[in-house]
Amino acid sequence: MKQKWTAVLLTLALMLSVFPTVLVSEAAYTDVASASDMTTVEEVGVKGMEPISGTDVKDGTYDVTVETSSSMFKIDKAVLNVENGAMTAKLTISSNSYKALFAGTGAQAAKSEETTYLFPETDADGNQVYTFPVTALDEGLSCAAYSNRKEQWYDRQILFRADSLPEGAVLVALPDYAALEEAAKEERIASLQEESGSAEAVKVDLKDGDYTAEVTLEGGSGKASITSPAKITVKDGAIYADIEWSSPHYDYMIVGGEKFLPEKGTGTGDVNSVFRIPVLALGQPFAVKADTTAMSKPHEIDYTITVKGTLNKASKGGSKLALILVAAAALILLAALLLLKLGRGRGPKTGTAGGAG
Repeated sequence: MKQKWTAVLLTLALMLSVFPTVLVSEAAYTDVASASDMTTVEEVGVKGMEPISGTDVKDGTYDVTVETSSSMFKIDKAVLNVENGAMTAKLTISSNSYKALFAGTGAQAAKSEETTYLFPETDADGNQVYTFPVTALDEGLSCAAYSNRKEQWYDRQILFRADSLPEGAVLVALPDYAALEEAAKEERIASLQEESGSAEAVKVDLKDGDYTAEVTLEGGSGKASITSPAKITVKDGAIYADIEWSSPHYDYMIVGGEKFLPEKGTGTGDVNSVFRIPVLALGQPFAVKADTTAMSKPHEIDYTITVKGTLNKASKGGSKLALILVAAAALILLAALLLLKLGRGRGPKTGTAGGAG
């Protein structure tokens, strides 16, 4: 009887040791992150780009610029290999946040065999290196990334820029990328203008003139900031704010669908970018976009700015007071010098005693 129970217990122990493994194996790689689980998705490429296949690229190995749709999915280096019309890229990721990549969507990855997943190699510096199939340059490619921590597939888009290859590597004519990007910007601005209407500044019952107000900024990665208090100008009852960024790399802002260029700083120099923008709401946050040139390609970033409800009249007396104090000090110094000179001129006289001759 004892031997029978021993056999039963051993069988149960064996089943319990195997059962969790089976559960883990079935559950692994099946979860897909929802849109609410992901950070802001950015567009890759620009409207007007045409896909370039491997047959239009000369055989060789090239460093290539790669864009990603998420700031959380950072590719530190990409090396493109082209051979007989087939292209692959070695993607170096210094972070160990991902267990595997998949050439497709997260939903497709969750239904696929593990043999189709792209697992990393480790280079001499301890970085993860993935070999990714590249079906075309200048085209957004689906790439799912499996998070170690979240144990979910995250949908990404990546794009390999043809114009980053050396001259002569691409065998077909490339478009004017700068013109495409400018046209895309103007189209986005026109679309925003249509949705938002004009950038009409809020009206206040104050005399025209210069004021100051506390301002706050929210959005983006949290690294950027704006100077507070900010200069506020009231003109014809409408409020305008001078927004000074903590960086010189902002080349335009969009407020209420209108594009504003910097009053100071051009997006490339050492002077922090300053924009005069209409205040769309007082004491409440209002949405703006700011284009930064600090990344590998310009990016429009969504922010909200709040101008606090109390406007303080800008002091103009400070400089006058300083001048008065300087003048007073100069007069005191001049008076002291005059007194010193007069004192020296009235020094003690030496008398001579006359004797009888």
